[in-house]
Amino acid sequence: MPNFAYRGRNAAGEIAEGILEGATAGAVADLLVGKGVTPIEIRPAPVSPVADGRGWGSGIGWFKPEVDHMDVLLFSRQMHTLLRSGVPIMRALAGLQESSINPAMKDVLQDVRQSLDSGRELSLSLARHPKVFSPFYLSMVRVGEMTGRLEEVFLRMFDHLAFERFIQDQVKSALRYPSFVVAAMAIAIVIVNIFVIPAFARVFKGFGAELPLMTRLLIGFSDFMLAWWPGLMLGFAAAFFAFRVWIRTGPGRHAWDRVKLKIPIAGKIVRKATLARFAASFALATRSGVPIIQALTNVAETVNNAYIADKVEKMRDGVERGESILRTSIAAGVFTPVVLQMIAVGEESGALDDMMKEIADMYQSEVEYELKTLAQQIEPILIVSLGIMVLILALGIFLPLWDLGKVAIKK
Repeated sequence: MPNFAYRGRNAAGEIAEGILEGATAGAVADLLVGKGVTPIEIRPAPVSPVADGRGWGSGIGWFKPEVDHMDVLLFSRQMHTLLRSGVPIMRALAGLQESSINPAMKDVLQDVRQSLDSGRELSLSLARHPKVFSPFYLSMVRVGEMTGRLEEVFLRMFDHLAFERFIQDQVKSALRYPSFVVAAMAIAIVIVNIFVIPAFARVFKGFGAELPLMTRLLIGFSDFMLAWWPGLMLGFAAAFFAFRVWIRTGPGRHAWDRVKLKIPIAGKIVRKATLARFAASFALATRSGVPIIQALTNVAETVNNAYIADKVEKMRDGVERGESILRTSIAAGVFTPVVLQMIAVGEESGALDDMMKEIADMYQSEVEYELKTLAQQIEPILIVSLGIMVLILALGIFLPLWDLGKVAIKK
């Protein structure tokens, strides 16, 4: 908890000064009154960089924990439980602050409580931490405040965040295996070119005969790697960091997110997971009473794909012009005919939120199926790639030995 410097008068009328630790300035005032001191001034105590762990003499500040997805997930569930039980929001936040394990989450809850003490609404207090609470989360909390169903909104946000975490974990697990195999193949190629081929090259030079084309190519590539490996490493590192910087720009992220959707096998999994997140977010927003245009605006910020987000924003623009959700969905060009038919039925029946929830469930089922069959889909590609690599190495290494064997037989 933060420290507060206070100045007041005791029962004898003498000035009393010092520093106390408390959750808020009001809590420190209560402590002083309990000690018989009438507070005159209470202000946050300045903290030295070294004492705070952020100075050059200490590396603790460099490894300060951050609020992660699980912290927000638990916060949403616990807030729903406490508010439904009739616990006042300030007491609920105080209890969550005391029980929180993550120091970063404690600081966030402390700041939210202070903001509420100053008269701000909960949504505005949470908005002071944009890295923790997304615009979609803040919008849903604002709707809960307006409708008086804040505990229900927190429950829906818990379900939504749990769904998002499931999708993200599934996509990561889907991409982990092919990434590992590709990295292993790259490492194998480097080892072969640095250690294996040079050893054979010294043997081949003793033949005194012209080597086959494939062998000359392998030796030339190996010599190039041995001679220029510092430049190659710097080049790969520079390309990696340049790529990271590029995808952080607006056009770069848009282009990369579009390319991700076209990657063989993995692209369709990413597409379905992204659309599942879109449908679930849209269903949650509309069920909570958010207008469609505002819901599309908020959902565009939660899909975690700039290309799909751009399509959603174009859908919003179409709805603003008076077009139907179905027409704008067709123009987006990212939904399958089955999904478009479900959107049409939902729009005609007035149950678009229910249909969007079914679409999210359908995409989730498809993602789970794709992940279960991922190994079967990748195996042929990996087998062919490994076969080509082994064939190149075999032709380059064994053709000279074969030619030498034929010469020895003729002699």
